[in-house]
Amino acid sequence: MLTILTPTWNRRHTLPRLYESLQAQTDQNFEWLVVDDGSTDDTAAWVESCGRTAAFPVRLVRQDNSGKHVALNTGVVAAQGEWIFIVDSDDLLTADAVEVAVCTLDSTWGDRDVVGLCFRRAALDGSLLGCPCADAPEPLIDTPTRVGRRVVGDLAYIFRRDVMARLPFPVIPGEKFVPELYIWNKIGDQGQIWFYLHRAIYLCEYLDDGYTRNFSAHLKRNPRGFLLFYAAQIARDPTVVGKGKAMVRSLQCLVYCVRKRFFRGAPGV
Repeated sequence: MLTILTPTWNRRHTLPRLYESLQAQTDQNFEWLVVDDGSTDDTAAWVESCGRTAAFPVRLVRQDNSGKHVALNTGVVAAQGEWIFIVDSDDLLTADAVEVAVCTLDSTWGDRDVVGLCFRRAALDGSLLGCPCADAPEPLIDTPTRVGRRVVGDLAYIFRRDVMARLPFPVIPGEKFVPELYIWNKIGDQGQIWFYLHRAIYLCEYLDDGYTRNFSAHLKRNPRGFLLFYAAQIARDPTVVGKGKAMVRSLQCLVYCVRKRFFRGAPGV
């Protein structure tokens, strides 16, 4: 019923922590699908060894290094579950994460208007990331952009596989990143996403080589992917300030697009 999808690149050193959290799940009605985005370490061999001993199915798909968004596209095609829970290779789940997800999905059974669920993320010590949102109903039915503004922190999404399959991430030659929120918003256009803003089932920490701490470098290397996102956010963002920031970021992306094209092939660009 549930596919836990993990895109990874050279994270052999962090994957065991995630695997241990999967082994500890109180409900093991899931498959773990790892998409290896061209790792040069022994990620593939290690994942395959896990598959020989795990109590749940473990599958590995390999692709040339193309970026996380392409790895997600690959995983959606390969997934066997009806629902996809995206869990990064440097993060982990609470012991009851699958049980909570499956029970919540059972409550939506047959409701084709529901295209996604979303829970909170927490730090390794269990403290919620972002604002507490104590007054939010449960579930809250809203859009990823609006809830993101309210939470001001990363969230844990579970989406219907068939809807994700209809809305793959765009693949841009020469770039390896498209902000996930660009597609999450499009999924939200297809139906309801139920947000559970009082419950964390996903634990994470921000590593020095991760996306959050390297935002500026990612934007410079992938301006067209970010431009898609920020141009869409001008209309989607619920606040005037947010719309203004999206406009500024869009202009910044345009500058980087021109610069990248003009200096293509130059050292360091």
